[in-house]
Amino acid sequence: MKDFLDLRDFSKAELINLLSLTKKLATSDKKYLEGKILGLIFEKPSTRTSLSFMVAMKKLGGDSIYFKQNDLQLSRGEPIKDIARVFTRQVDGIAARVYKHKSLEELSENADIPIINALSDLIHPCQILADFYVLKERFEKLRNLTLTYVGDGNNVCNSLITMCSKFGINMNVSCPEGYDPNKKILRDAKKQPGKITIERDPKKAVENADIVYTDVWISMGEESEKEKRLKVFKKYKVNSKLLSNVKSDYIVMHCLPAHRGLEITEKVIESSNSVVWDQAYSRMLTSKALLYHFLK
Repeated sequence: MKDFLDLRDFSKAELINLLSLTKKLATSDKKYLEGKILGLIFEKPSTRTSLSFMVAMKKLGGDSIYFKQNDLQLSRGEPIKDIARVFTRQVDGIAARVYKHKSLEELSENADIPIINALSDLIHPCQILADFYVLKERFEKLRNLTLTYVGDGNNVCNSLITMCSKFGINMNVSCPEGYDPNKKILRDAKKQPGKITIERDPKKAVENADIVYTDVWISMGEESEKEKRLKVFKKYKVNSKLLSNVKSDYIVMHCLPAHRGLEITEKVIESSNSVVWDQAYSRMLTSKALLYHFLK
């Protein structure tokens, strides 16, 4: 497959191969991508995603060129298909962080080089691949673990649903009514071994969970809904009280950036149960694997 756009495009075996490749390349200093150039197109701000791809590309011996939206003629209405054709002739791959998933599909249709989804409104596959690398390193087996996601049914939640269902992890999604995950992604997940359950009550959802995962309540582009969302999500805060009924050896995950005091408390994110910083570091490791796999 030319591109890495959607986790649903890949079998469990293919995803396991990417995780195995991540482990293999983690300590390697071989310059597999010497002479290769990655184009980074970012319509949205980024810390971990941009850093991880730039560092990974350097470690593999290649280079990258970073473009914010205003650096390109995208901001003045140039069609994405034109940008795809221009980049195709000058770089070896594109990692794009976009507002609309359709933009990635249009890039893919018009580019002859690999396109990597660095985040869209629908899914965030790079983040969840890194998360599962952390889980594989942490747990002996993933099947039949319970992961509870608390908060907005956003792109991170959608991606977790796909991966959990493929790997046989039972996932409880605890979100307010009206903020559910993507319906088609939920339907697709039913065909996989992992059971996905919507549970409105976060206290019930986290009972006996092995993993508790949360994300921001207000994503980029949703700032106009801030006051409404703060009220709706108030009871979905991951704090010590909520975590009183989880397993003793549970872990807490957050893809960052975190708004301490909103979706998660300072005490929880800085606790010994938190693997947040492992997640952030693993973004670079899995980026190495993706770049090696798609650009070599």
